[in-house]
Amino acid sequence: MKMVTAVIKPFRLDDVREALAEVGVHGTTMTEVKGFGRQKGHTELYRGAEYAVDFLPKVKLEVAVADDRVDAVVEAIIEAAKTGQIGDGKIFVHNLEQVVRIRTGETDRDAI
Repeated sequence: MKMVTAVIKPFRLDDVREALAEVGVHGTTMTEVKGFGRQKGHTELYRGAEYAVDFLPKVKLEVAVADDRVDAVVEAIIEAAKTGQIGDGKIFVHNLEQVVRIRTGETDRDAI
């Protein structure tokens, strides 16, 4: 099993959710986060004063999937989140040791 974590632009969230549903993903966790990479933030003007915005708003999605579904999930996220502009985000894939559904006690693949 794998955990796929994607950090994307907030306005692409609905498109990514739809793309994940099309490849059979029915559950995901979404967190509003802030960060920066090569974008390095920007400056804004507020009431006549200019200030730096170092951390940009992003959305972090976490999806637990079976090993054989990872490529389809990653590809769906890429296609739906990509704008071609700097700051489109990143996808991280890492191993899951164990998954347990609290309500039923199901484990691993059955719990996903």
